Amino acid sequence: MSEKIEFEICLGSSCFSRGNKNMLKVVESFLKENNLCDKVNFHGGHCLGNCAQGPNIKVNGKLYSGIDNFKIIGILKNTFDL
Repeated sequence: MSEKIEFEICLGSSCFSRGNKNMLKVVESFLKENNLCDKVNFHGGHCLGNCAQGPNIKVNGKLYSGIDNFKIIGILKNTFDL
């Protein structure tokens, strides 16, 4: 994998209050535990749109909505073929 994966987690008030605060910690732990930190550009975004369907994340421009701790792990495993 030569290019870093762009991973953006919504930190807008709606997504943040719906669980992205905790998912931020889940993602950081997953990346560290799997030695993937250098393969990802992981950052927060103010609003990714689609607030009513949040919490939201984007992976390489693809929007995922209604994410929870279980789904985020699945997305990460699929993204990195784990």
